[in-house]
Amino acid sequence: MKLESNESKVPCYVTVEPKDGIFKLQTFDTSDRIFQNGHELLAWVKKNWEPIQFQNPSEYQQLLHAVAQELQNGYK
Repeated sequence: MKLESNESKVPCYVTVEPKDGIFKLQTFDTSDRIFQNGHELLAWVKKNWEPIQFQNPSEYQQLLHAVAQELQNGYK
């Protein structure tokens, strides 16, 4: 998922592919963060990002929902 940021001209990217074991994001400073699982990724997002940091704040909630849904689908 791509989120347009208010913090940087470069968007943030979140990739969650449970079947392939990929849980990563690119944040405002363009650094990559890699997680052991989707739950760690979600915890990091909730701790470090807020809806107001994005051009479309509702995308933050959509991200949380999409990641949670992908985790459910990936672990079936």
